[in-house]
Amino acid sequence: MHKIDLRHRLALEIARKQRKDHIRRHPLRQLFWECTQRCNLSCRHCGSDCKTCSETPDMPAADFLQAVDELIPHIDPHHLNIVITGGEPLMRSDLETVGLELYSRGLPWGIVSNGLALSATRFRSLKAAGIHNLTISLDGLENDHNTMRGNPASFGKACDAIAMAANDPDINFDVVTCVTGNSLKTLSQMRGLLTDLGVSQWRLFTIFPSGRARNYPEFKLAPDEIVRLLEFIKKTRREQSINCSFACEGFLGNFEGEVRDHFFSCQAGISIASVLIDGSIGACPSIRADFAQGNIYSGDKIWTVWENRFQAYRDHSWMKTGFCADCKMFRYCEGNGMHLRESDGTLKHCHFHQSLLEAKTRH
Repeated sequence: MHKIDLRHRLALEIARKQRKDHIRRHPLRQLFWECTQRCNLSCRHCGSDCKTCSETPDMPAADFLQAVDELIPHIDPHHLNIVITGGEPLMRSDLETVGLELYSRGLPWGIVSNGLALSATRFRSLKAAGIHNLTISLDGLENDHNTMRGNPASFGKACDAIAMAANDPDINFDVVTCVTGNSLKTLSQMRGLLTDLGVSQWRLFTIFPSGRARNYPEFKLAPDEIVRLLEFIKKTRREQSINCSFACEGFLGNFEGEVRDHFFSCQAGISIASVLIDGSIGACPSIRADFAQGNIYSGDKIWTVWENRFQAYRDHSWMKTGFCADCKMFRYCEGNGMHLRESDGTLKHCHFHQSLLEAKTRH
């Protein structure tokens, strides 16, 4: 068994106690809105299999705003961040209208975008509507990114959008990168590119088998590649040229505390909720399995659902099966992120068991 050193174990015990208290309080801090499943790209690694013309119509803005208004009496609006995602949010022509409504309620809001449609004109329009947060995806250097995104203009447009946002002091901005075996080889060059573009925040993650990404098992990193990725992040963080971190993909053993600003803790259903395109009240929109806790179109109120449901997210004892059944790290990990679970509870992937332990065994 891969042993956790004493320093990490002590820190993990402290983090565990803090997590238990956080779960007890479960303060709602982030609300995602899946506003559309339409997209102007057809990315190979898409977790939701979005298309230009979605069979599911966009949720009317009024329906989402009504759901938000039900929350207002129970929260401090300044402490709830609204993240609008998709699909591609910029496919909606009323995005700024929604943004202004959120801004008028005192709610900070932002979007996650591929950057393809983020022209200077649209950027100014979003700023006038009070946008606070912006995340743009860049999945490698030009050839790798365009191959993943399926559009020869994607890389250039994304870089233009990144430069525009990174150099605007009023925007809380970061770049996210989905790392494959190909892009892993060029991360140092990417780091230089992003630094030159003015980026200060960079998050990296790997592909898990969901949506269209299920069709490309070759995108999954091998155990040794996972270790190389984590070592790259550690080195980059030490150098402090850019604030680089690993996404919330699960427990990482002795890499905990080294590749993120915090120890692993899945916040889905603890501080994160979502309203999905069909009205489902869920948690992180990366959770594509059926873990919805209600639906706004069934008369459910978000706050009532938030306070009285989400038990599967806040008590992970049901996850102690499969890899987790005999794992001594379950005390700290509690079964990994909910986005890594199938609807029947099966764990899709565990970096600790299927990457870090295997890589250590090979050596």
